[in-house]
Amino acid sequence: MSDSTIRFVLDGEIIEIDDVNPTRTVLQFLREDLGRKGTKEGCAEGDCGACTVVVAAADGENLTLRAINSCIQFLPTIDGKELITVESLAPDSDDLHPVQRALVEHHGSQCGFCTPGFVMSLFALYKTNANPSRQEIDDALAGNLCRCTGYRPIISAARSMYGEASQQSDWLRQPFGRAQDPVDRIERLESLARGDGLDLEHGGHRFFAPLDIATFADLYKQNPDATILAGGTDIGLWVTKQHREIETLIYTGRVRELGEIERTSTHIEVGSAVTLTDVMPVIVGQYPGLEELFRRFASPPIRNAGTLGGNIANGSPIGDSMAVLMVVGASLVLRRGSQQRELPLDAFYHDYQVNDMAPGEFLERIRIPLPDSGAIVGSQKWSKRFDQDISAVCTAYRLQLDGEQVSEFRMACGGLAPVVKRATNCEQAINGQPWSLETVQRAAAALAQDFTPIGDMRASADIRMHVTRNLLLRFYYETRGQLEETVYTYGRQR
Repeated sequence: MSDSTIRFVLDGEIIEIDDVNPTRTVLQFLREDLGRKGTKEGCAEGDCGACTVVVAAADGENLTLRAINSCIQFLPTIDGKELITVESLAPDSDDLHPVQRALVEHHGSQCGFCTPGFVMSLFALYKTNANPSRQEIDDALAGNLCRCTGYRPIISAARSMYGEASQQSDWLRQPFGRAQDPVDRIERLESLARGDGLDLEHGGHRFFAPLDIATFADLYKQNPDATILAGGTDIGLWVTKQHREIETLIYTGRVRELGEIERTSTHIEVGSAVTLTDVMPVIVGQYPGLEELFRRFASPPIRNAGTLGGNIANGSPIGDSMAVLMVVGASLVLRRGSQQRELPLDAFYHDYQVNDMAPGEFLERIRIPLPDSGAIVGSQKWSKRFDQDISAVCTAYRLQLDGEQVSEFRMACGGLAPVVKRATNCEQAINGQPWSLETVQRAAAALAQDFTPIGDMRASADIRMHVTRNLLLRFYYETRGQLEETVYTYGRQR
């Protein structure tokens, strides 16, 4: 029998909620129901980081901590977890947490609106990395925007926050490396473990959180008009920005099988509910050329909640994962009830927000081939900001050479069409040809047969095509090791 009570831990107490709209956000609950005003609403879309909180979850004998955007996280999704807010760090204002004290001492706050979000992102770093590099500090703060102070004093605070060893033994105040074993926290979270799924109903809104794949498949087959909820990083905006009423949600986050990653002799098998944070290191471990793309993919709070399966199923024409997965030959396992079928990712999208899934069918897992010997795989993202920005253009390539001849070349692009898709005419212009500047220039010209981009707030159509051609040339120079020696602009060399 499914339960209808949401349970989570806050400041050492188990919170139980029975009657709540399943699309109520964690931020709304904190500010409006509990009166915790430290967590702020800035953008209501997971971009500015003012709403950042940390969630802790038991993972066997370990505890995982993740910063998330509370403004787009629905309250039922933190069932079974511990919620940590800026108020949790210093219940007594005279005894600040080391992160907070470091920000005070380094003048890392001015108007103060964004400061609680920075505190919580730094707290997650403080608890999970006892000696971060400057790059790791920058990455941890990629989801937090400050409009008045500037980042230098905040970076200084991040570097110094480890220097103050708290006299208290409170687990929150100690990095993992110096903390006592947080066994009590794990035991408390384990006491919230469910034997059955979560089933909520409020004002005509339903929320299902099944625990196994068979139950999930049956629920969706019976409710094909339901909305599948993964990380909520897109669906959350339906509520906060578009004010949609979602009648039925079926949540992937508690389904055991959908949260698994398995490596076989030929593939990485990724359940569709695996978070981007968990799957990206696995992919980069096999394809090192994708490291920068995945580091620039959204922000840590978005990656901590968002899933690879959700990014693919959502099918945004500017989704960053699909192009790279297409060029390496990834396929999708789709399921309806007990029936499964496998489909190449590059055949999945038909048009804007139109894919190959039938009613009641869902994405069960992604199959990513292991790299072939000698294959070069790379990707490039072009956007207005380096961190935490949506792509204007995202390109991906796979190159296999036989001596100086191209035995196989694949290219896929996002941001140039209603869907992410392969550049088939460009590929044909390269396959079987010498891997030379002349070949690549001809292929760059052929991109006009593959794409007719549009202009929007991110870039004009002409600039998108110009940049895509330049990115292909950049990839060529990268493979030749000449990028630092030659700067090439399409149509002229300088």
